[in-house]
Amino acid sequence: MTSARQTLEELREPVKQLRQMAPEAWQGFAGLHHAAMADGALPGHVKELIALAIAMVKECDGCIASHARAAARKGASPEEVAETVSVAMLMDGGPATVYGPRAYEAYLEFAK
Repeated sequence: MTSARQTLEELREPVKQLRQMAPEAWQGFAGLHHAAMADGALPGHVKELIALAIAMVKECDGCIASHARAAARKGASPEEVAETVSVAMLMDGGPATVYGPRAYEAYLEFAK
């Protein structure tokens, strides 16, 4: 993965075009995203860490960048991210040893 910021930048225009071509689907997804990630019984940063772990096991660099940025913005600590990576490694094995460092590096990029 290039930098997390670059990954998000590369996706910006195609996402914008798709939002214009299929607005109802994208609005529906945005509504689901907002509802699922809002503070509730779990605080927002914990939900972002869960999403980050799922992004790792799904091997999705765009998702890693997005949820690493959100985790940093919502106050997740480096230790919380490291433990999240560890749990994802437990559940996913070898591929998470590749995507885990990517997730941690993306978090650090946005936490600065």
